[in-house]
Amino acid sequence: MSAKLRGIRGAITVDADTTNDIICATQRLLREIVARNGIALDDIASVLFSLTPDLHAAFPALGAREMGWVHIPMLHFTEIDVHGGLAQCIRVLMHVTTTSAQDEIDHVYLDGAVVLRPDLSKLHAS
Repeated sequence: MSAKLRGIRGAITVDADTTNDIICATQRLLREIVARNGIALDDIASVLFSLTPDLHAAFPALGAREMGWVHIPMLHFTEIDVHGGLAQCIRVLMHVTTTSAQDEIDHVYLDGAVVLRPDLSKLHAS
C-alpha cells in the first residue's frame, strides 16, 4: 500500500490549569499516539491542538517543542463552550504520512477523555 496522509485523533484531561499539567499531559498524549501508530517524527505533517476554555496556562505545542518537535507546524484553538462538555481537556488532530489503512489508525483517548470515544478507548483497556 502506498503512503497516504491520515489524521490521528486523541485527547487527554488535566487535573489543573497549570503549565506543568498541560505540558506533561500533552507530552504523554503525543508519545502514546506516536508509539501506538509507529509514527516517526518525519512522518508528522502538522498538529492541531484544541483546549477547553478553562485551560489557558500554556500552549500544548510547548510540550511538543520540548520533545524536539521543532520543525512541525502546530496550531492552537479554543473548543466551543458546550454546556455539559468535558472540562480541562486537550484534544489533538495529528496529520501523518502512513501506509496504514484508515481503519488501522489507533486514535488515543486517555484519562478522563476516554468518555469522548469509549468505542475506541475500550480497544486498549487492560
